[in-house]
Amino acid sequence: MLRLALFDCDGTLVDSEYAIAAAMRDAFGALGILPPAASAIRANIGLSVQAAVRALTPNLGEDVRARLAEAYRDAYFQHRTAAASAPEPLFDGILDVLDQLRGAGWQLGIATGKSMRGLTRLLDAHGIGDYFATLQTADMHPSKPDPAMALAALDQCLVEPGHGVMIGDTSFDMGCARGAGMAAIGVGWGYHNADALRAAGAMAIAEDPADLPGLINDILCQRMQS
Repeated sequence: MLRLALFDCDGTLVDSEYAIAAAMRDAFGALGILPPAASAIRANIGLSVQAAVRALTPNLGEDVRARLAEAYRDAYFQHRTAAASAPEPLFDGILDVLDQLRGAGWQLGIATGKSMRGLTRLLDAHGIGDYFATLQTADMHPSKPDPAMALAALDQCLVEPGHGVMIGDTSFDMGCARGAGMAAIGVGWGYHNADALRAAGAMAIAEDPADLPGLINDILCQRMQS
């Protein structure tokens, strides 16, 4: 039986809050606009750049938003390619989770608000690009919670929705999974709290990466028996 464990990236696999927040502040500063509060930036991590900028600027026009999005991309690229700049760190225990799932026969994938350029740079820096059978990014699809990324991943891996599980740290991930007919598991080390994850459709919350393999298998078994 083909199975897919589809992971969000920022806040689920890697801790990227500092890099994202710094680039967003720089983007607003470059245009002479007062940057949003750190809590607002954090709440919108996981959306595509365009969707995040739109959420952070309810009173600005689309032309300014487009300039902010481009300034963000430039700032983020500069931060990540600066001399001696380290990649966003994997959360402790994540590599063990990927190894366990791959060893158990799961196909692995990523669905993220990052661009493909940013995602492949990150995976290459950590040497884990070959772990993933499918990579779905915001420059290929509408932003989560639209289910397009999850549906494309299922299709590429030849997996039925009932045999797929999405793992993420935001309500956007949970909504994406539900829209694609997949199971949804939230993680407790990311950027949205457990109540928000459950309200958006999380079937379980992993408080530690070590919890994930057991939860993923348990939830898949429950769905197959129902």
